[in-house]
Amino acid sequence: MNSLTEENYLKALYHLAGEHDEVTVNDLSRHLNIKMPSVNSMIKKFAEKKWVIYESYKPVRLTETGKKEASLIVRKHRLTEMFLVQKMGFGWENVHEIAEQLEHIHSEIFFDKMDEILNYPKVDPHGEPIPDKDGHVVQPDLKKLSQCKANDLVKLSSVTTSSEDFLNFLNKRQLILGTSITVLGKEDFDQSMQVRYNNQVETLSKTVCDRLLVKLD
Repeated sequence: MNSLTEENYLKALYHLAGEHDEVTVNDLSRHLNIKMPSVNSMIKKFAEKKWVIYESYKPVRLTETGKKEASLIVRKHRLTEMFLVQKMGFGWENVHEIAEQLEHIHSEIFFDKMDEILNYPKVDPHGEPIPDKDGHVVQPDLKKLSQCKANDLVKLSSVTTSSEDFLNFLNKRQLILGTSITVLGKEDFDQSMQVRYNNQVETLSKTVCDRLLVKLD
C-alpha cells in the first residue's frame, strides 16, 4: 500500500511529465515545495520500485508501471470531483480540496462503485479525462481558446486549472463547460480576445484564454 506522501509525488510526476513522460527533479521540488535532498531521496525510492528511471543530472522518466500507479490516483481524484458535483450538489469550484483528501482512500471497490453510480463518466467536472480501471486515459483533441482566430465557433470543453478563484471568475461570467463561444477578434497589443456567448459580449485576457480549452463547435 502506497503512503500519502508517495501518492502526492506520483500525482505531481503525472501532471508535470507531459507527453515525454519526463520531469526534472528541480521542477518537481518547486511544484511540491519540498527541498531537493528530500525529493532526490524519494525519487531513488521510486526507482527501486521501478516507477521511474533515474540517473543523476538527467530528467526523471516515468515507467509504464509508474504511469499506471499515478493514473489510478488521478482516477480517484477526478471520480470524486464528479461525484461531489453530480450527486452531492457541490459547485465545480469547491471540489478540488475535498478530492485531494478522498483520493488517498485505499479501496478499489469504493471507487468502482462511485464510477458505476455516475454511469462511467469520461471526464471530471473541469473537463479533465478520467483514467479507466487499468490507468488508461484518452486525451481529447482540444486547444487553448487563445489559439483560435476571429469567427471561430468553439465549445468550452475543459479548463487547465481548478483553482477556486479562477472558477469563481468563470462563474461570474456564466462561462461553464459546454458553452458555445464565437471569437469576435483578438487585440494585437495584449492578445486579449473579444468573444460572444449566451447573447453577451466579453473581453477576456490572454491569461484567461490560455486556461480555457475548446473544440470546434
